[in-house]
Amino acid sequence: MYTIAALYHFTRFDDPSAIKGPLAKLCCNAGVKGTLLLAPEGINGTIAGPRAGIDAALAHIRALPGCADLEWKESTSDTAPFGKLKVRLKREIVTMGQPDVDPAARVGHYVDPADWNDLIGREDVAVIDTRNDYEVAIGTFDGAIDPATRSFGEFPAWWEENKHRFHNKKVAMFCTGGIRCEKSTNYLLGQGVEDVFHLKGGILKYLEEVPAQDSTWQGECFVFDGRVSVGHGLEVGPHQLCHACRRPILPADQARPEYEAGVSCHHCADETSAEDKARFRERQKQIELARARGEDHLNGPMVPDKG
Repeated sequence: MYTIAALYHFTRFDDPSAIKGPLAKLCCNAGVKGTLLLAPEGINGTIAGPRAGIDAALAHIRALPGCADLEWKESTSDTAPFGKLKVRLKREIVTMGQPDVDPAARVGHYVDPADWNDLIGREDVAVIDTRNDYEVAIGTFDGAIDPATRSFGEFPAWWEENKHRFHNKKVAMFCTGGIRCEKSTNYLLGQGVEDVFHLKGGILKYLEEVPAQDSTWQGECFVFDGRVSVGHGLEVGPHQLCHACRRPILPADQARPEYEAGVSCHHCADETSAEDKARFRERQKQIELARARGEDHLNGPMVPDKG
């Protein structure tokens, strides 16, 4: 059984590069795999491993400057969600491209999962899904507005074009684990929006704590690890990943003519060139050869460093 920990924390790291080496060494020695992103604004990532290894990694992270009150969300998996460990240096731990945004300074009002349904059911509240279009496509809250953004960095431009729709409205936002809402609520506060709320712990905490019979969530929640999607109670969903475009697909989608393992699916078949597909076929061939040798060749995790 693997323990999975999804975490992020906004704090000031004066020298993220000095943190990278010791953190990577600790995780490797503890049998922990996944992706951790380090930037001057903090840390973000999802890791998985044995219980003792995850405890050691979390203790190490909590000892970093400003991380003593780190919070994380845990789940489990019978299979390894990640094939390797990546500790990367980034400009931002989730890319918004707004240098004045500082979630460590202030964010919107946190709303506990138990209180979320009451808030978003009010007529004076507009609910915005801050995730990417491929995430929204497989699940979201009833009545939520989909900005149809392909990356989180598009959100400010979308807001500028659509802010007139939210005059005299309170704004409630949500995302997978909370990190994108930390930035988006800070951004809206900076734009003069006074009543801004976001779901504490994100969709994952809501699905963990709110019973299915009381839920206003529809569909599955995309996650940035080998599970691909989860539902209520964080049960693993039916989705698989197209390893060409990294979008979630259902098992039935593999019967569609556009699908070729590791090369294309109905989402991306028209988005890549013949040269791209040839390159993907060679990559898929190497993956299958590695599997035949009994070697671990997962493509690796996705963490929303691009939003």
